[in-house]
Amino acid sequence: MSHSSIDTLVKMANQICQFFSAQKSGDQIAAATERLTRFWAPRLRASIADSVARGGEDLNPTALGAVERISSQNAAAEWAQLHVA
Repeated sequence: MSHSSIDTLVKMANQICQFFSAQKSGDQIAAATERLTRFWAPRLRASIADSVARGGEDLNPTALGAVERISSQNAAAEWAQLHVA
């Protein structure tokens, strides 16, 4: 994915997560994670996760936390698939 495409994903994730950051109750990162998981295509989630793995510049704290959770969930799912008897 091109650099400008990553910039667009970062901007979109920040906008989505800014809404959840404004919520005073509940787990804002969990809510943002659910939103990104439910409405973003796997390819988009993988692209932004790759960006975070390389530094994750410009993501707000809620967006960074959400992408990190998505990455760990994906890693756990991949591990489980490899270790199914």
